[in-house]
Amino acid sequence: MINHQYMQKIALASASPRRRELLAQLAVNFELVKADVDETQLPGELATDYVLRLAISKARAGFNVQTQTVTEVLPVLGADTIVVVDGEVLGKPKDQQDFLRMMRLLSGRQHQVYTAIALVSGDSVLSDTVKTDVWFSALTEAQMLDYWHSGEPADKAGGYGIQGLASRFIPKIAGSYFAVVGLPLYETDQLLQQL
Repeated sequence: MINHQYMQKIALASASPRRRELLAQLAVNFELVKADVDETQLPGELATDYVLRLAISKARAGFNVQTQTVTEVLPVLGADTIVVVDGEVLGKPKDQQDFLRMMRLLSGRQHQVYTAIALVSGDSVLSDTVKTDVWFSALTEAQMLDYWHSGEPADKAGGYGIQGLASRFIPKIAGSYFAVVGLPLYETDQLLQQL
């Protein structure tokens, strides 16, 4: 029998099915809350500042939604993941051409994935940012197009999902696999214990 460390229920401010699955792995009692935030990177904003700002903004937005709509206001967990190569943040591909541009940038080299998490409860904000180095093998145009036509890249930062078909392109990582998927489990567990 698992000893549930978290007696307190939380809310997750994320539409990502991957984050829901990962949070469930920690045996956390949670519900979903909608959090709409502008995800535009500010001019001159560093990638690490950007991803942390988004995670905190999502958690705060989720917390504010609750204060207006429910009687039980829960602590809210927000998260955001970005892919960075040569200082450029690669978002979700706009179309096939944008996807191919991203794959050409990633092909045959190392890049960074940053995932920020934030836990908001009232005026209290706990946060952390996790960096993982990811190596891609050299990809042919045919491999890139086959991957695009699978449909998997369309809704993913950097145009790939490490937990899916793109796993065949990734010989190694240094850091948190779960952070690349979208929620660093160790660091999330640490934040929840501080709560």
